[in-house]
Amino acid sequence: MNDIPTAEVAGTEVSAEVLHMIPYNTGMPPVTLAEYGRNMQNLVDFCVGIPDREERTRCANAIADIMTVLFPALKKDPNGRKKIWDHINIMSRFELDIDFPVEVIQAEEANPVPQGIPYGNSREILFRYYGKHIQDMVKVVADMEDSEDKQSMVGVIANHMKKLMLAHNKEGVSDAKVLRDLCFMSDGKIDLLPGDIYLYDFQEVAITNPNQKQRKQKKNNNNKM
Repeated sequence: MNDIPTAEVAGTEVSAEVLHMIPYNTGMPPVTLAEYGRNMQNLVDFCVGIPDREERTRCANAIADIMTVLFPALKKDPNGRKKIWDHINIMSRFELDIDFPVEVIQAEEANPVPQGIPYGNSREILFRYYGKHIQDMVKVVADMEDSEDKQSMVGVIANHMKKLMLAHNKEGVSDAKVLRDLCFMSDGKIDLLPGDIYLYDFQEVAITNPNQKQRKQKKNNNNKM
């Protein structure tokens, strides 16, 4: 009588020795393309390890035929044949040495190095609360010829600068400060005094909850009854 302990799996008793022999995915190399599954990955790995090049090529063609059967939609795709061979090359981790029937994807194409995102130098921003766009706008307007359009645009920029400053520091806002900053950013080309231009007095508006307002009104009506 076998004394090896058993375990119940799916309603049947399986010995511990058999359980020990069952391979688990966690102990295997990762599947490169999960949609093809472990078995197809094993076929490609086996194909890579065939020493004879001609036999290896025949094996790869057989794998391509199987993949076509598994994914019939690729037959209708004009690029379906290329996709199959691209996938085989990817699953081989680009180690399959055969004469491919089509131009296949290479490692550098499958794993491209992302290009760096150009960031502006933060030191170029003179006043962070105004931002780079305002600074660029000031330079453009400063180089314009004197005209009503230029005066109008200076007024728009100055008022927007005041609004941005108010959002940054509510207590340190003044027309004189805004105009000094405007003069500095324009390299002295836009030199104005508070009396030369009118800047709006921006006021913060309290946002009320409409439900709160209705409850307050209802409460007042009840008190009148």
